[in-house]
Amino acid sequence: MLLDWGGTVDADGEPWKFRIATLLAAEGVVVEAERFDRAFYAADDALVGTVSHALSLVGVSRRLLTGLTRGLGVEDSALAERVAAAFAERSRATVQRNAPLLAALAGRYRLGLVSNFYGNLEAVCDDCGVRDLFGIIMDSARVGCEKPDPRIFGTALDALGVSPAEAVFVGDSLPRDMAGARGRGGARGADSAPRAADRHVARSPGRTSR
Repeated sequence: MLLDWGGTVDADGEPWKFRIATLLAAEGVVVEAERFDRAFYAADDALVGTVSHALSLVGVSRRLLTGLTRGLGVEDSALAERVAAAFAERSRATVQRNAPLLAALAGRYRLGLVSNFYGNLEAVCDDCGVRDLFGIIMDSARVGCEKPDPRIFGTALDALGVSPAEAVFVGDSLPRDMAGARGRGGARGADSAPRAADRHVARSPGRTSR
């Protein structure tokens, strides 16, 4: 069984962009969706492959929020720190809530992560206390390709030693996760996203989101 990380293991079907926008709105930072998307993806892209492999969840959240708030013209480092800390705390709490289910699944299936990430997903899993539940972790920044490219799914399946017909992939994005999984020889996909979150992501077609 392969799973996505952001929006699946660490949330109930809501990607990072959606959750961060909600936290910023609670701080009074509300901007037009297209402008927010541009700033978010600029900050997001700047981190891919540039962070330490040992960077923690709160560390990468802080880096992302610093770049995002600057891109939005919000020069308030304390606000960025508060939102980063809240985002990391909520994400970690959700992962720990899901840990018993993941442990039960790991007792029956070989589990793997396939995620478009920054290069530090293993450290984030360690930080959240679930690293040992996954036989393989495919971080796109370290693999060299990202979803929906079928190669990242193929690399994961090869590492687990299973065929596409034996695998299921659980993710939160129809175009990124489900299409990519099906593109690897028919691996089955299960969508975890509520449609409201999916509509939010769809405003930027073709872009990745953690």
